[in-house]
Amino acid sequence: MRKKVGLALGSGAAKGMAHIGVLEVFQKEGIPIDFIAGTSIGAAIGAIYAHSQDATALKMRVLELTPSKLARLIDPAMPKSGFLKGRKIKDLLASFLDGAVRFGDLAIPFACVAADIDTGEEVIFERGSLLEAVRASISIPAVFTVAKARGRNLVDGQLVDPVPVDVVRKMGAEFVIAVNVIPDMHTRVAAADGSPGEKQQEPRLMYVMMQSLYIATYKLARTAMEGADVIIEPPVAGIGSGDFHRAEECILQGELAAEDAVIEIKRRLGL
Repeated sequence: MRKKVGLALGSGAAKGMAHIGVLEVFQKEGIPIDFIAGTSIGAAIGAIYAHSQDATALKMRVLELTPSKLARLIDPAMPKSGFLKGRKIKDLLASFLDGAVRFGDLAIPFACVAADIDTGEEVIFERGSLLEAVRASISIPAVFTVAKARGRNLVDGQLVDPVPVDVVRKMGAEFVIAVNVIPDMHTRVAAADGSPGEKQQEPRLMYVMMQSLYIATYKLARTAMEGADVIIEPPVAGIGSGDFHRAEECILQGELAAEDAVIEIKRRLGL
């Protein structure tokens, strides 16, 4: 009997589109996925795949999101806890989930991670409203308004668990594959987060916010991945956090990184 396989999909904003490429390769190569845990963009992609189990269809739909369509997802909020309400993102997610609105509707057991902004605690969602849980997990501080659930004020889970290896292990996974898209700081500085000359010029606000998050969470990610059996790290350092228009490039990098890992995964699983 083979080991139960868990997939931990990490945070990383637009870089996380690489998760789609990883999933598509696993699907084509027959790599079984019994559990999925995700943080931030990993939560969004993980939830969709846990429902549809069709990475190719997900890729096609994502590639249809032109810059003009992405621009329509911006819904400014009166800046209290964040600049964007996140309602349009939530509506988009609902359309991808095609009616799967609760964790129990999913074909693959799934969990996602958010952070309590008041206490700093990790909050793990495994039941209840799927849309509310993912909305909380993707709530990048200061970008999205704080999500409210379980009587808590919740933000992006990358603050506490950027690559949720322990979460998927506790779900029952005996063999964990971690996908990390947060590059090390030296690689990130060299790539300037996809913004040529940014180090010489005054950095943009979004760059400052996302870079601050990555600095704070990079070591957390490295520590989390110590518990993984296989680590996949697509080379996406040169792609900016908001570069969702570069999804095709991200997905390709995910595919290439997964293809490099497939032989080892199959060997260790006896496939």
